Amino acid sequence: MLKVAWSEIYNHPLPDGHRFPMEKYDLLPEQLLHEGTIKQNNLFAPRELTTEEILAVHESSYWKKLQTLDFTRQEERRSGFPITKELVKREVTINAGTIQCADYALSYGVAMNIAGGTHHAFTDRAEGFCLLNDIAIASRYLIDSNKAKQILVVDLDVHQGNGTAEIFKNETKVFTFSMHGEHNYPLQKEQSDLDVPLKDGTDDSTYLNLLDNHLKKLLDEVQPDFIFFQSGVDVLATDKLGRLGLSINGCRSRDKLVLSEAKRHQIPIVASMGGGYSKEIKDILEAHANTYRLAQELFF
Repeated sequence: MLKVAWSEIYNHPLPDGHRFPMEKYDLLPEQLLHEGTIKQNNLFAPRELTTEEILAVHESSYWKKLQTLDFTRQEERRSGFPITKELVKREVTINAGTIQCADYALSYGVAMNIAGGTHHAFTDRAEGFCLLNDIAIASRYLIDSNKAKQILVVDLDVHQGNGTAEIFKNETKVFTFSMHGEHNYPLQKEQSDLDVPLKDGTDDSTYLNLLDNHLKKLLDEVQPDFIFFQSGVDVLATDKLGRLGLSINGCRSRDKLVLSEAKRHQIPIVASMGGGYSKEIKDILEAHANTYRLAQELFF
């Protein structure tokens, strides 16, 4: 059964009342339920995230700042929004969902988080709308509980997974692979284990050939027993922040390639949704929904 993490708090409004792109976190499960891709019993509400799980990745001084909302104006600007108690709770909930997805993937082969992919969160700071790094926290959970020995992070959001790269820069049990826009945020990139920078306007064919070559080689060389997939849809040509040239079909082919390879190698995989900022919400929803449709088609 495809298990999908979702909570009403995922769609909590931003402090200034502006909901976009938050609205997709309600609209996506509604669309998936409406079309029959998932049923109500596919959805689960995340549990509480423990302090120990947070501190396995993030510095205690930073976690205290989040708990007390003790941020300077400059730190809040770096995070992308004013940090509130509700947003911290939202992030904690999302991170717990990714941990539970990891356990479900071990049982069913795949699991998915309607939110997550918070790859800009560093050990000691927030960046780019990311407060806590769900991929890092869930990876550390799997390693520390001896549920995985070698993890591959496949980060295909248009923005480099700089926080994840920083967190695992000295961790050989987690291999970070980021394929992202060369001239996009963040201006100052971190060093992943493998970075594949892409030119502005990169099209479907170029993108998919690069991904196919790199992913297959990594599966052979890294020999992962678990994959975290950051499946941001800001790679679309319609994305306001992306600057790449992928079509919705190209984005679907990207997801099919990653999910198919995980299935073929019998490697459990968790997908977190990541970014998506197209002008039309229908484009964001269609691209995200394809990831779920493919998971059902390929694994169940």
